Amino acid sequence: MNTMKNKVYLVGAGPGDPGLITVKGLECIRRADVIIYDYLASPVLAKHAKEDAEIIYVGKKVGDHTFTQEMINTLIVEKAKAGLTVTRLKGGDPFIFGRGGEEAEALMEAGIFFEIVPGVTSAIAAPAYAGIPLTHRKHTSTLAFVTGHEDPNKKESRIDWEALVKGIGTIVFLMGVKNLHQITQKLLMHGMDPNTPVALVRWGTTPRQVTVTGTLTNIEERVKAAGLTAPAIIVVGHVVDLRKKMKWFENRPLLGRRIVITRAREQASELVDRLFDLGAECIEFPTIKIFPSDDLKPLDKVIETLSSYDWLIFSSVNAVNFFFERLFAKKRDVRALTNLQTAVIGPATAARLFDFGLKSDIVPQSYRAESVVKAFAHVDINGKKILFPRAKEARSVLPKELSRMGAVVDDITVYCTKAVNDDADDVLTQLKRRTVDMITFTSSSTVKNFHALLPSEKFEDLMQDVIIATIGPITADTARDLGFEVHIVAESYTIPGLCQAILQYYNSSSTPL
Repeated sequence: MNTMKNKVYLVGAGPGDPGLITVKGLECIRRADVIIYDYLASPVLAKHAKEDAEIIYVGKKVGDHTFTQEMINTLIVEKAKAGLTVTRLKGGDPFIFGRGGEEAEALMEAGIFFEIVPGVTSAIAAPAYAGIPLTHRKHTSTLAFVTGHEDPNKKESRIDWEALVKGIGTIVFLMGVKNLHQITQKLLMHGMDPNTPVALVRWGTTPRQVTVTGTLTNIEERVKAAGLTAPAIIVVGHVVDLRKKMKWFENRPLLGRRIVITRAREQASELVDRLFDLGAECIEFPTIKIFPSDDLKPLDKVIETLSSYDWLIFSSVNAVNFFFERLFAKKRDVRALTNLQTAVIGPATAARLFDFGLKSDIVPQSYRAESVVKAFAHVDINGKKILFPRAKEARSVLPKELSRMGAVVDDITVYCTKAVNDDADDVLTQLKRRTVDMITFTSSSTVKNFHALLPSEKFEDLMQDVIIATIGPITADTARDLGFEVHIVAESYTIPGLCQAILQYYNSSSTPL
């Protein structure tokens, strides 16, 4: 990729599912000094931006044009002229009814270098996620994309309705919900069979996806009954009937559920990905951020004397990460651990340790400190030296109990968690509007910090009808102590275990979407 400054990338952000961004589009996001995105581009993509990137929302939707197209053109040109690399994120594909051509013309007139990065258009993706193949050998070999919202300044329509009806098997209208009546009437007026199947797909490829089907004669009535509004695409043609067999995305068990993820952003991806795959809309609201210990001298000291230890115990993935990060920073490697035996809490910690070439000697079946103590009951640790790198906020159960068994335990802080409250106002607003179904907590720290953000006088009201899911009994006890009603406690204290518990809860619950 040309990385010269004073350049603009017009990037198709895809139809809504952030996973549908292209590899090149993602690279443009990562390299940009300024990201300018619109209403239909997933805001999740912004997390791939540089930490110091300027991110500007210029969304336009029906009845709400905060930025006119002329203002957007001017903004892009100004940022590029300032010597910055600009990535303009546009929903779908920039050249399919996305006004990308107008932005490219403005850049040409200003003498600014630009590049077009195509994206996955909703015209293709939304039907695919609704189980509607736009072409099918047994049904049609012709396809047309049509705007459902022509330039209002045109004196007359440039759409050849007769040609569409007589020569095209599948017609996809974009931005046409508001004009659904006119579209159906035009098609009927020019001879299309009244029984021709029609589908509208709203918020296609996202957890908010809704599909309404019917025929040319009843689709308006069905759309009105469903309360379906923009943004949506309209598919007209017999391929719509194939949805009965091919519907897949909307079959996912958590579709439509809105779940708040309070885990640290660096660790949230696995939980977000798993819940999204189950159909949930995840609202990332990290209440903690993880940092190395403020004082690394104690850790540095023990790293220099690792050969004097008998055991090394890790209670979390973070402990493993920060320990090895410091080990390598001190110009040591895993050979420094040759004579040590290891114990871990949980399979995720064991897996992370194995990434560094070490298979843990003890992995207890239960994923909590007490289980490690129980596992050591059959090991002679009297007089043995144990190194326990851990979080500053971790419970002291393990070092205390091992010391009582005769071990010499060096309890060393390698990382700490600090409260963050980015986007707190947005989450509070959603709680007030009753648009949150569930909040997940993966540690006591996430519970405490989330609770601290809630106005005490509004706590009960904000938590009304909100499901609380916790990763294990320790986190659950913390939540209860702070006044939360806990509905879900994972039996397996892992991210997969939490997701399974959430799925089981909704499978056994009669609570409607």
